[in-house]
Amino acid sequence: MKRRIVILGATGSIGKSTLDLIERAPDAFEVVAVTAATNAAALADIARRTNAQFAVVAHERRASELAEALMGSSCRAAAGEDALIEAATMDADLVVAAIVGCAGLRPTMAAVEAGRTVALANKEALVTAGALMTQAASASGATLLPVDSEHNAIFQCLAGNRAEDVSRLILTASGGPFRTASAESLQAMTPAQAVAHPNWSMGAKISVDSATLMNKGLELIEAHYLFGLPSARIDIVVHPQSVIHSLVEYVDGSVLAQLGSPDMRIPLSYALAWPARMATPAERLDLQQIARLDFEAPDLVRFPALRLAREALEASAAAPIVLNAANEVAVERFLAGKIGFTDIPALVERCLDRSDHTPPASIAEVLEIDRVTRDLVGGMMEATCP
Repeated sequence: MKRRIVILGATGSIGKSTLDLIERAPDAFEVVAVTAATNAAALADIARRTNAQFAVVAHERRASELAEALMGSSCRAAAGEDALIEAATMDADLVVAAIVGCAGLRPTMAAVEAGRTVALANKEALVTAGALMTQAASASGATLLPVDSEHNAIFQCLAGNRAEDVSRLILTASGGPFRTASAESLQAMTPAQAVAHPNWSMGAKISVDSATLMNKGLELIEAHYLFGLPSARIDIVVHPQSVIHSLVEYVDGSVLAQLGSPDMRIPLSYALAWPARMATPAERLDLQQIARLDFEAPDLVRFPALRLAREALEASAAAPIVLNAANEVAVERFLAGKIGFTDIPALVERCLDRSDHTPPASIAEVLEIDRVTRDLVGGMMEATCP
């Protein structure tokens, strides 16, 4: 029987990689629904290619464009947040949650509350609403499958072992394009330099996060909620080759690592086929060609974002929301050429210092803290920029 798949965020990089795997195994998968933010034309093409039953564009002003593009097909078209939630809760074996940003919070939570198996590629789901999301999963019986390469690696290393036997988790970081850059040179780094990741092909925002090490900080927060370990038992190590994606240390001193080429189709395939595995076109690992694997401690002076993320995790359930929102706005301003590279963590830290939110009790409260933080960053920018 074919596995029924919903793809939230089908036109993004994760969505495209998911579709690549699904279209290579047409006898194994059936696409039930696909969604996108604004790209109605690309979404319609995907819906036609996969024979999806339902296609949703988030922005309602694109509704007529999507409907027109799907005219004559059997695919139903819709737009808006209610339609996104409908797609997320359709009868499916797996919901791939790949909507970027807080826009993915409500549909992802809806899928979790409906008891679906959710492949989590949306960082914000756990960074901003980790406690709410994991509590909802426990209540509904939903299964959360991590898609981030690091968390997927940990998930694989935990398979067949007891949670109580885990001593610590070790997330690996490539170090980004500025790993060896001096502190003095970082302020002058340009957006073009920041998005030129040495190993992974990613979008601009996540590439900048990798350059600041904020990406690893967000993954630290995700790991806490996914695997239930406190901050003190989650370590970060810089591993420039990006061959080992993460490790798990057990109480007996054994350390299990997951290795693979830097190709997101590997962790995605694990989620798509779980608990089985499926073939992928990913390049096979050649350790003789790689020859060496290097490791070093992250530099928290040159890259304070990682320190800020750990402090936010240890502070309160609200602090990671502030961290994430402030970082998103700061990265957006950096990419627009309005602030320097080192201004990104500086703005985030100022927001964290000025915030005093109580832990959110709902997704609505998460989104309100997110909104207030974005306004705060905007006010800071207006106060400091002519």
